[in-house]
Amino acid sequence: MGNSFEDPEAKYLAIINGERQYSLWPKGIPVPSGWSIAHPEDSRSSSLAYIDKHWIDMRPRTMIEAPTNAGPISRAD
Repeated sequence: MGNSFEDPEAKYLAIINGERQYSLWPKGIPVPSGWSIAHPEDSRSSSLAYIDKHWIDMRPRTMIEAPTNAGPISRAD
């Protein structure tokens, strides 16, 4: 058995987490906690196309929604 994440003939899901980050996920492997199905079972290429179309900002949701005028973050020494 080869790598389930790279089998071009396998079926895949596009999954998304609370930070709106996407991942290609092999069908038949349980979806990890904190992730949900964004696009149902499909071919590898179709699932990747879905991710490419919908994941237009690679920053996590919390970074996108962070105030832009928050100023520098200070470190606790």
